[in-house]
Amino acid sequence: MPKLEFWYEFASNYSWLSAMRIEDLAAAAGIEVVWRPFLLGPIFRDQGWSSSPFNLYPAKGRHMRRDMDRIARARGLTLTWPETFPADGLAAARLALVGEARGWVAPFTRAVYEAEFSRGRDIADRAVLAGILADLGLDADALLAEIATPEVKAALAARTDAARARDLFGAPSFLTPDGELFWGDDRLEQAITWTLAPPNPSLGA
Repeated sequence: MPKLEFWYEFASNYSWLSAMRIEDLAAAAGIEVVWRPFLLGPIFRDQGWSSSPFNLYPAKGRHMRRDMDRIARARGLTLTWPETFPADGLAAARLALVGEARGWVAPFTRAVYEAEFSRGRDIADRAVLAGILADLGLDADALLAEIATPEVKAALAARTDAARARDLFGAPSFLTPDGELFWGDDRLEQAITWTLAPPNPSLGA
C-alpha cells in the first residue's frame, strides 16, 4: 500500500482542515497516511518571522479567517477560534510524537484539533491535554511526565530538523513516496493522485 506523509503543526488552522478528512480520502484511494507532527515556529524563525504570517500581515490574516469560515461551513465543521492564535502546540506535538510510535497519533491529533478549532480551547493548557488523553483511555499523568524527558524533547527537535532537510516551509505539507512536496489543505487531493500515479519522469512533471 502506498504511503502519504502528512506533516502538520498544531497551531496551523489549515492543518486542522486536513486532519479531519485525510484518512477518509486516503482510505478510499487505498493509501496509508503517515502522521508527521512537527514544529513550524523554528522554521518560521529561520525565515525571519516572529509569528504566523497571518498575524504579521493583517490583510492576509483577515482573508484567511474569512476563507476558514467558508471552508468550515462547506464541510460541516464548527469553527471557534481559540483566544490565542497561533497556539502554543509544543506539548501537544511532543505527545503526538509519542503517539506516533505507539499507534494513537491519529485519534489524538484529531481530538487536539477539535478542542482547539471547534471548541476554542487552549491546547497549551495541560488540563486540556490531560482530558484528551483520558478520553482516549490513555494514562495522562504518565504521558505528560514522559514528554518532559530529554529523549522526547530531542526527538521533536530531530523531527523539525527533518522537516527543514526536506524543504518544508509551511503546514499542512504532504510528501509522496517519490519525495514530491504538496503544500496546503487545497493540495491534498493532488497529493493523493500523485501518490497513486506519479507522472513518468520522461514526460516531465
